[in-house]
Amino acid sequence: QVQLEESGGGLVQAGGSLRLSCALSVNIRYPMGWYRQAPGKQRELVAVIFISGERKYVDSVKDRFIISRDKVNRTVALQATSLKPEDTGVYYCNTVPSNENYWGQGTQVTVSS
Repeated sequence: QVQLEESGGGLVQAGGSLRLSCALSVNIRYPMGWYRQAPGKQRELVAVIFISGERKYVDSVKDRFIISRDKVNRTVALQATSLKPEDTGVYYCNTVPSNENYWGQGTQVTVSS
């Protein structure tokens, strides 16, 4: 059974950094992504890492966030820097495209101005 567990969120001032981590119960041979759900908005994909290692980002986080994957330790990380209040939300990891059965509890990121 696949389980994804996110951690690393918190409260940070604008301009600060956080490192989010997603622990996978098993290795998943799919592209992996980080999704964000801001208050009152739909969940959106903000970063994806493909099997090839290629990475893509939504424009709003480009040059500030870096997604990485460690197959040995079965983790997917998101290094978020230069955080802005609009980055506030619950962050989730999942496959790309997402699998409804894999959603975890997410990790809350709150950026104060």
